[in-house]
Amino acid sequence: MSTCLDNLGPLLGGANSTDAATYICNQFADTTSAVDATYLLFSAYLVFAMQLGFAMLCAGSVRAKNSMNIMLTNVLDAAAGALFYYLFGFAFAFGTPSNGFIGKQFFGLKHLPQTGFDYDFFLFQWAFAIAAAGITSGSIAERTRFSAYLIYSAFLTGFVYPVVSHWFWSGDGWASAGRLTGPLLFGSGVIDFAGSGVVHLVGGIAGLWGAFIEGPRKGRFDDDGLTVEMKGHSASLVVLGTFLLWFGWFGFNPGSFLTISKIYGESGTIDGQWSAVGRTAVTTSIAGSVAALTTLYGKRWLTGNWNVTDVCNGLLGGFAAITSGCAVVDPWASVICGFVSAWVLIGCNKLALLLNFDDPLEATQLHGGCGAWGIIFTALFAREKYVVQIYGQPGKTRPYGLFMGGGGRLLAAHIVQILTIVGWVSVTMGTLFYVLHRLDLLRVTSEQEIEGMDKTSHGGHCYVGFTKHAELEHTKLPEHDARGQSM
Repeated sequence: MSTCLDNLGPLLGGANSTDAATYICNQFADTTSAVDATYLLFSAYLVFAMQLGFAMLCAGSVRAKNSMNIMLTNVLDAAAGALFYYLFGFAFAFGTPSNGFIGKQFFGLKHLPQTGFDYDFFLFQWAFAIAAAGITSGSIAERTRFSAYLIYSAFLTGFVYPVVSHWFWSGDGWASAGRLTGPLLFGSGVIDFAGSGVVHLVGGIAGLWGAFIEGPRKGRFDDDGLTVEMKGHSASLVVLGTFLLWFGWFGFNPGSFLTISKIYGESGTIDGQWSAVGRTAVTTSIAGSVAALTTLYGKRWLTGNWNVTDVCNGLLGGFAAITSGCAVVDPWASVICGFVSAWVLIGCNKLALLLNFDDPLEATQLHGGCGAWGIIFTALFAREKYVVQIYGQPGKTRPYGLFMGGGGRLLAAHIVQILTIVGWVSVTMGTLFYVLHRLDLLRVTSEQEIEGMDKTSHGGHCYVGFTKHAELEHTKLPEHDARGQSM
């Protein structure tokens, strides 16, 4: 404000120049706040639209007899997540002033709104929290008790995820790149701009433990350990969900700037946050697109087929990977990110089959594997100029990408991030899933699984005319179709 007054006052002249300059500068400040709030709200709406994408992707990726079940879990991820993130999650994540481990202010949004913590910020962060829960629901689809969904979703959005987001995104977080108090981890902090680790790795590791403790779906692997294909019932829904997620990612990644009106250089130039927002949208799209094309030809080479579901998963893997570094890398680097993420996903899927690990949506492999790669990628290719613009400290030496000449301190911080997230989520969510399993609250009975959860838990099938014959066809495939190592 002082800069505005100093610049405008002399230009106005006259006895009332100071009052006039103050009035005009206040109007500018109010307009800037309104523009930034509108931008963040619109970004929150886009991220929330990803829930519809998750619902369609999940529904298409499971068998028809479980489609109502999986869509209902997506609805309740949002609804239960809203309540528990409102009561506890937001406070644990952003309750500043606090300590480096967990927030301790704003329970039930008490003392909001205030500068820097208005309702638009809460809405945006809630949309991220329920995205993490949506990832996990895909890993344990088609065999999990409905009550278990409610328990794990509330625990994940109300406690596990918020603590991680506090570590890496809060101004008090011990590993945050934007930390306001205390030294930065390895002099850099963790640059996980939109959450390859905070969202995707958290959701992927939670899903890993859920799927591992539950075990594979009935009939997924035969007595010899060979894979029995259980394809989703609708490629159309998978494609629809994928495009909705792509659309929502334009809020997920660019929206993570939180504001758009910030100026980096001289006023009147293109050197501002609005340009960085555009660059972030570009790097996001390029990474996903390259991953999709790499998966298309990679799977064609491995299996001889052009598979639309594999391509959609490859595209989403590229998005999960670029989410960490989307704002601090150049578009050419996002090509590398997408290319490698496709092979990371293919490799993780191969490993899952070798270990008889069953994840109907490849969520653990996609979000966990590609999310981890995205964290490493950022530490290798982050550009110094962008790091300084976004995280401050101009004129000072700040670690950036190893391959860009920035040394290895950022890479060290990011390795710490991967290890701490894996450890934290394993201890918390792994323990929860194990306790639910021991109490016989996690997995449905064999009869319910074979019959389908739509009929046994939700009062009927999702589709009119879904007959007993069709139900059995989805349960047991013909012998000549059932065996093989195809993914």
